[in-house]
Order: sequence, then structure tokens, then C-alpha cells
Amino acid sequence: MKKIIRVFVAFIFIISGFLKAVDPIGFSFKLEEYFSPAVFNIAFLEKWALPIAILVVVVEFLLGVLLLLKIKLRDTLLCLLVICIFFGFLTFYSAYFNVVTDCGCFGDALKLTPWTSFLKDIILLGLILFLWRAYKGDLGSNICFFKSGFPRITFFLLSCIFLSIIILKGVLGEPYIDFRDYKIGTDLRWEKAKIEENPSEYEVFYTLKNTQTGQHKSLSQDEYLSSNIWKDANWQIESDKTYEKLKKKGYESTIKNFKITDIDGQDVTDQILNEPRIFIVFTYKPEKLSQSLIDNIEKGLLREKAKIYAVSTQIDTFSKVPHGTMDATAIKTIARSNPFLLILENGKIVLKEEAKDYFND
Repeated sequence: MKKIIRVFVAFIFIISGFLKAVDPIGFSFKLEEYFSPAVFNIAFLEKWALPIAILVVVVEFLLGVLLLLKIKLRDTLLCLLVICIFFGFLTFYSAYFNVVTDCGCFGDALKLTPWTSFLKDIILLGLILFLWRAYKGDLGSNICFFKSGFPRITFFLLSCIFLSIIILKGVLGEPYIDFRDYKIGTDLRWEKAKIEENPSEYEVFYTLKNTQTGQHKSLSQDEYLSSNIWKDANWQIESDKTYEKLKKKGYESTIKNFKITDIDGQDVTDQILNEPRIFIVFTYKPEKLSQSLIDNIEKGLLREKAKIYAVSTQIDTFSKVPHGTMDATAIKTIARSNPFLLILENGKIVLKEEAKDYFND
């Protein structure tokens, strides 16, 4: 039994680490949410989000490998205990205060609600404590890495090489495996139609305070109107405590945020999605682009025998080609490169690539 549980826990950490290693930049975006003023207010760590993300991925993946190989068992279990406690705190905080809706535990491959993530951490914590007790007699020996035998060392080193390749690919370009909603072959028009046909429905809840008695109560928008409590001047809405609850879950996709606005503030999304073929360059951090790179991209776009467009978070990033704006988070959801090229044919993604590589060919 203990061997089965050890292998199970090891594979959970290996899989979790691998799925985040595939897209370390995406995981760094998730950490930025935790570092933001709205959550833990440690904004000075935002610039270190990517190095921290890579460190977490490496530690999680390699600890899983060490547990699988039964190397340095005592130290490995101790580290895993610390990780579970730490992430258990994060997921509980996210769930209780409803500040981060997806912890990113398994990257974009498997999205868990905060409470599900917290439950997962508690179960893992319990299993690790079970392993600590079950292997109590073996913890004293604590097999050293260099004395663990050639097959184990070889497997561990190969795992390190494999992980390094996966991470480098995700940092320097686009991930080897794309788990996002914007995979090549995705029909954005079809996805948007499904979202419109089956939208999620939310119910607004007001928190009211009686200025005379100090009593608080929470009412849905319908209850607030039907009860006529709004006619009582003693009951005041605390606007900062207004919240929404999911009433009916519809078709969920981040493609709902794909919205491009032109320089006049007009929504041109449908027009772009209906083009037979269009080349679009996106940048979510235009301040990171050199003028020479912008000029090169614009020249490259103008050479294409198709419709062209450039999208930035700032209206003045591009000047020589048709251009507009889009929300930074929405752009980062599409691809990780900055800038990147998206080629659409009647709204279907046929290519996604780093713009500087494409236009340097």
C-alpha cells in the first residue's frame, strides 16, 4: 500500500510540475495575480515572477522524481510537506476571499476551482504524512543521491535534461504543448457563437447595513427590489461589498475576452474574424519593443498579400499599418511571446508564432 501511495504522490507532483514547465510564462502570470495589490500586495515581486515560477516548477518536478526513486526520502518528504502547507494556505486564501479563481496548479491543462485546489492540497498533505509514518523505519538511512545507484542517478539526470528543454522552449518561444483555448485550429467565430448561445448567468447580491441598529443583511437583487427594503432610508447598500454568485454555468472560454478596438474606439472584432485571411501582430508589453523591431514588423506586414492588423495595449505603438488595442490579459492568454503573430482564416487560427522570428525569415 505504501509503495502505491508513494508512486501516486510522486506522479501527482511530476505531472503538476511538467504541466507548469510546459508554459512557465503562463504560470508566472498566475503568480503576478498573487503578488498584485488586490491579493497579497507584494508588487515588488512581480518583476521576479518568472524566475520564481521556474524555481517552483523545478522544485516540484524534481521532488516528485526523488520521491519516485526513493532518494533522500526524509528530506524529500519534508520538502513536500512544506510545499503542501504553503500552497494549501494560498489556495485557502484564494477560495475564502475569492481573489484568484484558478491557482494554476496544473497549468492550463486542468483548471481547478480554489476550493477544489485546497481540497487537493489537504489530501496530498494527508498522504505525505501517511508516507512519513509508513516509511519511518527507512527515513534514518535517507539514501544519499550519489550512493543511490547508477540507474537511479541516470534517470534523475535525464529528468533534469528533459525538464530544462521543456522550460527553455516555454521561456524562449511558444510551449511545446498548447493547452490554452487559442490552439492552432481553433475557430474563434464558432467559439464566440457558443459563448453567446449559452452564457453563464450571475446573480447580484447586495450587502445592506441598518444605520440605526447596525444590523447587516445580504439580499439578491430580486429580493432587494421585491421586499421594498430600498424604500427604508435606514437600510443603506454597502457598495464595496456588492458581489455576484454564479446562477447558471454556461459555456466557458477565455475567447470571450477576444475584443479588438480600433483607434476610434470602435469594436472591429467581427470584421477581423470574418476576413478570409488576416495577419495580426499582438504585443502586451509594447514598452519592451525597440523601434527597430516595430519598424521591421510593420515592413513585414506590409509585404503580406493579405489583410494586416496590429494590436497593442497602447494606441500609439504602431503607425504604418492598421492598428487597434486590446486588454493586456486577453493578449497574454492567446500566446506568451511578445510580440507574436496570429494568422486567421475566416476566424480560424492557422498559425501562431513569435513575430520577430517570422519576419526575420
